[in-house]
Amino acid sequence: MSPDPTAKIAMLHTVPSLAGPLAELAAEVRPDARVIHFVDESLLQDTIAGDGPPPHVLRRLVSYAMFAKESGASTLLVTCSSIGEAAEQARPLAELPILRIDEPMAGQAVETGTRIGVLATLGTTLGPTTRAVRRAAARRQVAREIVPYLCEGAFEALRAGDAARHDALVLAGFGELAGKVDVVVLAQASMARIVTEAAGDVPVLSSPRSGVAQLA
Repeated sequence: MSPDPTAKIAMLHTVPSLAGPLAELAAEVRPDARVIHFVDESLLQDTIAGDGPPPHVLRRLVSYAMFAKESGASTLLVTCSSIGEAAEQARPLAELPILRIDEPMAGQAVETGTRIGVLATLGTTLGPTTRAVRRAAARRQVAREIVPYLCEGAFEALRAGDAARHDALVLAGFGELAGKVDVVVLAQASMARIVTEAAGDVPVLSSPRSGVAQLA
């Protein structure tokens, strides 16, 4: 099916390399729609520097939502978990729906096990993802134990172009968590590449496919 030029969805990325894979997933879910990509690495850089999203990140998220609407998009998907909470705060200020890529994953984690491992390569992502899982449990009124794990040095390796070291550190972190939890959540979409390598007895959840499925 050829994309309908009148049907558009927008994505906001802070990691440029995610645009291609997520566009492919979107083509499966919404083959009728054209995808508009916004890429702003500074949103993540400023969030890392501030140990959380500073106020101007929220303002810029609202601006991107405005750009998306002006471009004819019906929805804005924020693909960076580190600014996911800022995306939620932007919702009342936007004129179109703003989706977090990791919200469906948090719900899946709560439904999969009672002891949930959250694996991240950034502290600024570990906190928001952990809180997203806690909120998902609270909405379902169930008790869940969350075990956070930060893969020290993995994000820096990926940023330096050393994907092999990034993957090795993530896999090592997964190994640390796997025997202690019922399910492992990969906090960042950029970690999803290691899911097949980490396959084993413990379910591993990543955000891209379930996050993009919201666009249906």
